[in-house]
Amino acid sequence: MTGSANEVPLVGDGVTPGIVRIGDTVRRPVRPFTATVQAYLAHLHAAGFTGAPVPLGFDEQGRETLSFVSGDVPREPLPPEATGEDVLAALARLVRDLHDAAEGWQPPPDAVWGGNPRATEPPELVSHRDYCPGNVVFRTGLPAALIDFDLARPTTRLYDIANALYWWAPLLDPLDRTPALVEADIPGRVAVFAEAYRMTASQRHALVPVAEQMIRRFHVSTREKAETDPVFGRMWDAGAKDRLPRAEGWITQAGPSITARLTGTAVVSAAETATAPGQSPA
Repeated sequence: MTGSANEVPLVGDGVTPGIVRIGDTVRRPVRPFTATVQAYLAHLHAAGFTGAPVPLGFDEQGRETLSFVSGDVPREPLPPEATGEDVLAALARLVRDLHDAAEGWQPPPDAVWGGNPRATEPPELVSHRDYCPGNVVFRTGLPAALIDFDLARPTTRLYDIANALYWWAPLLDPLDRTPALVEADIPGRVAVFAEAYRMTASQRHALVPVAEQMIRRFHVSTREKAETDPVFGRMWDAGAKDRLPRAEGWITQAGPSITARLTGTAVVSAAETATAPGQSPA
């Protein structure tokens, strides 16, 4: 099937143009990392993970070919029905299943990756690293699959968890959240995700510092890309230039409460820290 009449454009976030559906397949322009991602997806399916497209090689026009993943994809701002704790728990289980399937896979020696190569920790596995709403497919009201693995690369479980929480807790200033989550208990929502993922004690203690570094990198890299890439320039002007600095400030302020909820420890306020033993706060 090569005629344009058979092609249905798939328009998502606009970062990757030229994606079309033909029947039960998706055709995408080939990128430098396409062959590596196809090898990764093939491993995931061989390991029993069904929540990702099946790689089908290349078509007669040289385009990457994948199976079409059926379901519903929410858009931002998230609708109320996509903000429940049951959604968070289902996403956490999906991410955990992905991580377990990816564990131990060795990328080919000539692997090429997309996305931002800046990393501060030795990688543990290859994972998705971009859980924005447009990349999460819902079925029967819950996350069931992931699409668009363009930013997949070697990473850590904790970075991937922080990325999912950034979008879905979310780790954002109230000004930048969907209306249904403006007044949400974000530490509580993070704890729901942690329980469903089965985060370890060390992961719970280390989450906030990883999230702080990630959000800072988001800010810096988006600003840099906006100077040369028109797509990122539009994203920057459309709100990222304000949202990302606010997210940095918010996670610094809310971080102690999130860690306390995850670890079962008490939050020590700035006033308590500044008060000498035996003295009362002014």
